[in-house]
Amino acid sequence: IEPAVEPGVDSHTSPWDGATLVLYHAQVENGAVKVISPPIRVLLVDDQEAFRSAARLVVELADGFSLVDEAETAEQALDLVEAHEYDLVLMDINLPGIDGLEATRRITGGGGPPKVIVLSTYEASEYESRARDAGAIGFISKSDFGPDQLVSVWGG
Repeated sequence: IEPAVEPGVDSHTSPWDGATLVLYHAQVENGAVKVISPPIRVLLVDDQEAFRSAARLVVELADGFSLVDEAETAEQALDLVEAHEYDLVLMDINLPGIDGLEATRRITGGGGPPKVIVLSTYEASEYESRARDAGAIGFISKSDFGPDQLVSVWGG
């Protein structure tokens, strides 16, 4: 069987080339179809392996979130954001090189995804307004960071 090809269309090209395809899953519960959204794709940026390890667990436990990539520096994060599609960046403030607030400004400067939540050992009273001024949707102190806080700030 030969595939049908429109005149003027190269048979090696797909009409879907360059398109973004979002897949949804559905499951049936009690006779009703429930659409399950794709997970929120997360990039974690922190220079401390111990915190990244703990944050991995938090993201895994947060319903609807999926940790896709990690970066140790803001420069690495900026490269990843340029090359890939994320919904959310979890950004430490105190990073070697470019700090997390400047990286947040650069990431959110285009107005589109991804959104940024700033994480820090600093208290919210010191940095929450600075994080928001940089374009972050919120701030979570590392000592308070957990699945419920992540879901709340994302949805809030």
